[in-house]
Amino acid sequence: MKNFDNRWKDFPDYIIGITKEIWEDRGLATLNHYYSKDIPVRSPMGITIGNQDVIASSMATVHEFPDRELFGEDVIWSGTPDTQLLSSHRIITTGTHTRDGLFGKATGKQFKVRVIADCAAKDNTIFDEWLIRDYGGIVRQLGMKPKAFTRKLIASEGGAKNCTKPFTPAIDVQGDYQGRGNDNPWGKKYASIITRLMDKEFSLIKQEYDRAVQTEYAGAVSGISYDSVDGFWLGLRSSFPDATFTIHHQIGMDDGMLPPRAALRWSLDGTHKGWGSFGKPSGVEVHVMGLCHAEFGPFGEAGTSIRRECALYDEIAIWKQILMQTQD
Repeated sequence: MKNFDNRWKDFPDYIIGITKEIWEDRGLATLNHYYSKDIPVRSPMGITIGNQDVIASSMATVHEFPDRELFGEDVIWSGTPDTQLLSSHRIITTGTHTRDGLFGKATGKQFKVRVIADCAAKDNTIFDEWLIRDYGGIVRQLGMKPKAFTRKLIASEGGAKNCTKPFTPAIDVQGDYQGRGNDNPWGKKYASIITRLMDKEFSLIKQEYDRAVQTEYAGAVSGISYDSVDGFWLGLRSSFPDATFTIHHQIGMDDGMLPPRAALRWSLDGTHKGWGSFGKPSGVEVHVMGLCHAEFGPFGEAGTSIRRECALYDEIAIWKQILMQTQD
């Protein structure tokens, strides 16, 4: 790894290793050199600039969930150390709501959710990031409903006019990462499948997904087989039937001891005008940031199929956009 600390054997080892060092081993000060001083970190809940904001938010999370653990499930990556590297890092994170914080009064309840973080790195430093935590899954496991939690969150932040604004393209900044991923055929295949689903071609689910597909979706929803896939993607698309779907980044990989797999970063921009995963249509404009991973196997009508899928958006950020505009 050119210009990276020689204790890392490869890029996935670097990503998994610094994640543990920062958040589990309490090495929050290491963010001063692992994250660049002016790094833009985009999540559905907003955008921050600089490693000091990352340190502050990390301390707040560790305080609220002091036993939080992060288990690296996979790193799907592209690029080269000579140019720029991009990791799409899928994590299982767990914790106990021991102290008061963002999620309200301590409940003593535990959570287990997925996180996907797309991090651009060069010369031993993360300099651009896109991050989705399954806040809806955390809220549900702490005994609350996402819409009601979001209404209270807006109020606690001073109301719709004063609260922290969720991420939209209008508030984005130009980061230093200019890549779009790679041209590996598995990334192309997954991009084609999700694009066709967003074009409302839901009949392809039984063609492209394994009958025993294992799924992990936003809201900490685990499932198996076709109904799980249909419920997630159709529920999202039917909420925003006229939204524009865009793939911003795609990676495919087929090496090492793992099956072929792919990672996508995408968005939906449009009107909440349909019944679906977000209830009664509100008619307001919404931006959905999405990240998803897939693993492929040998079964299926075409000789291959998606055997595992993890797809995330942030329910809380979507509800926040809806409630800020409707006060419903």
